[in-house]
Amino acid sequence: MPGLRVLMVAPTSFFSDTGCHVRILEEARALGSRGHEVAVCTYRKGRDPDGFAVHRTLPLPWRQNYEVGSSRHKFAYDALLLPKVLERALVHRPDVIHAHMHEGALIGVLIGRLLRLPVVFDFQGSASSEMVDHHFLNPDGPWYRPMVWLERCLDHLPQALVTSTYHAARLLVDRFDCPPSDITVIQDRVSADVFRPGVLPPAERRALRESLGIPGDAFVVVYLGLLAEHQGTSLLLRAAAQVTAARPDAYFLVMGYPGVEGYRAYADGLGLGGRVVLTGRLPYEHAPRYLALGDVAVAPKVSATEGAGKLLNYMAMALPTVAFDGPVNREYLDDLGIYPERVDEAALAQTLLAVLSDLEGAQVSGAALRQRVLEGFSWDEGARLLEDVYAKVLGRGSADA
Repeated sequence: MPGLRVLMVAPTSFFSDTGCHVRILEEARALGSRGHEVAVCTYRKGRDPDGFAVHRTLPLPWRQNYEVGSSRHKFAYDALLLPKVLERALVHRPDVIHAHMHEGALIGVLIGRLLRLPVVFDFQGSASSEMVDHHFLNPDGPWYRPMVWLERCLDHLPQALVTSTYHAARLLVDRFDCPPSDITVIQDRVSADVFRPGVLPPAERRALRESLGIPGDAFVVVYLGLLAEHQGTSLLLRAAAQVTAARPDAYFLVMGYPGVEGYRAYADGLGLGGRVVLTGRLPYEHAPRYLALGDVAVAPKVSATEGAGKLLNYMAMALPTVAFDGPVNREYLDDLGIYPERVDEAALAQTLLAVLSDLEGAQVSGAALRQRVLEGFSWDEGARLLEDVYAKVLGRGSADA
């Protein structure tokens, strides 16, 4: 397919080392490697990755520092993002607008209709369900039904929808009445040459562990992602208390943000002391080295509506992975995941203890997870699928034609 100009709309503080940001980053890089020119419009804060242009809004005078997640201030951020996208569309003259999240879809559709540009909506989960998860919206309150109605309207406006999971595609069809023909599933993927086992030599692995206060010969459970209740952070810490009480050689390395100090205080209150290390924000480029410190990975997310891109990082590192059973986790882990019997800290702790007691057997599962990544989760294939979606909305048929 001849090179296209793609304008991505990212209503977030891109790049901020979290799941949806990683998808935007890797999509842009993969498209660029296939000869497409990608530009990203985003909020004022964030890091500028190499490889493509990032254009930022003006700052909000009354809100200089902010974290990820639902916030009433996002209305102001999006009001600033709209003219920025229009400006870049007029200058960049894109062939297609690729919008992320529902605010991005709304902005993309408004600009797309004004300039007669097709819009692809990268749907990464239900907006109303995410706001409930973040306690920003009460499912029994007066605003819930209007938000669901607005979400349904937005889902029908773009020319094409892309989802990161088959579960999300079914949600769009069953709950929001979107035509299946408008939906293409392009699962999250991973750079398996970057995230790989053996990225740290044994001596360096031991030294990095010890620099974090973790004995070199300890058993280490790793988590990488947002710290939040819908991500299961408190549940994970309660499970860690049970695991470390039973296994003096077990440690937990919890990597992510926000709310680090609050969760550190919670861990101390559970008597975990130095048995749980919370690193705070970890740059994405450092993630492979720190994941390499682990013997087993955990994904305690309790939200059923969002993607689970972190699983692919675990899988590519050949880490045995413990996660709660659910359709999204099953899409990635299949029968190779290690699933607790229930969604609670006791079941999670029991499962982790079982893995640590037979780590050699669990490593067989980890190796199989890496092989699963190599066979079906490359970003180059993801970019090719995106090209097909772009070709469809541009009326060109298949990208391989």
